[in-house]
Amino acid sequence: MTIFHNAYNVKPLLMAALVAVALPLSAQMANAEGAVVDAKLPAYQATTGVAGNIDSIGSDTLNNLMTFWSESFKKHYPNVKIQVEGKGSSTAPPALIAGTASFGPMSRKMKNTEEDEFEKKYGFKPTPVGVALDSLAVFVNKDNPVKSLSMPEVDAIFSKSRKGGYATDITEWKALTPDAAYASLPISLYGRNSASGTYGYFKEHALYKGDYKDTVKEQPGSAAVVMGITEDKAGIGYSGIGYLTSGVKTLALSKKEGEPAYEANMENVITGKYPLSRMLYIYVVKEPNKPLPALQQEFLKFVLSKEGQAIVSKDGFLPLPAALAAKEQAKI
Repeated sequence: MTIFHNAYNVKPLLMAALVAVALPLSAQMANAEGAVVDAKLPAYQATTGVAGNIDSIGSDTLNNLMTFWSESFKKHYPNVKIQVEGKGSSTAPPALIAGTASFGPMSRKMKNTEEDEFEKKYGFKPTPVGVALDSLAVFVNKDNPVKSLSMPEVDAIFSKSRKGGYATDITEWKALTPDAAYASLPISLYGRNSASGTYGYFKEHALYKGDYKDTVKEQPGSAAVVMGITEDKAGIGYSGIGYLTSGVKTLALSKKEGEPAYEANMENVITGKYPLSRMLYIYVVKEPNKPLPALQQEFLKFVLSKEGQAIVSKDGFLPLPAALAAKEQAKI
């Protein structure tokens, strides 16, 4: 079974953890509002002496999750103050380096240049803690008749480089559907701005590191992408699966032309069949061989608990299997 192909930058250690839990889904408990939450995840146990301030600066994709986690965490610790700012993954490394943030949520791994700047400041590398799984979804308007695309087609729609090898540029819906209502419509593109980790991830994996078309309407956040497509019959765009609404639908994706297309759901993420699967991270400043400060450590323990991962599911993202959550918790 293939779990998160190496092309998607998931380390073999994490891949092995997912392999260990990919099959026994019967051992998991269903959450009525989202994906299954692993019953083996530990329940969160509140402790004493936890107080202070948390500042979170980074990913827009994780913005809602950080807010929901914060609200639930404060029920355990009313004296804790938490501020969340989500303007894009690229804002996380500078905030951690400057010391203006204790958490740096990112929807991608740090770039080598970002890690180098961090190490120059602290003398050690940043610590990424995986907190949720995500299927980066390709959205169209709910009335769009198209049901699936191949990755080369996605590339031909969004990229002017066409490094995916599709023979022709795709600019009109008639190239993808015979539906009369769409035959005369040009494709309307929605995406994120360059500060976004989602922008970078999509560029690397869906555009094969090619360049976006100049006609992509860059949006400041994932919610804006989905809203644009909701209001635009001819719209297509991308964001994390947690931003799915009733006004849009996701397209099943195949890795190559002619291959089966798979929906952006948890089963297909865990088995590696869905081609745009990724880990979502919270980066922290952690000295080697030393634990995190108590407040940060407890927050991350909460996030990786059954309660924290139920919030992941409720928000529409994909919760971590218990084995993988345990490996992430070992980092803190």
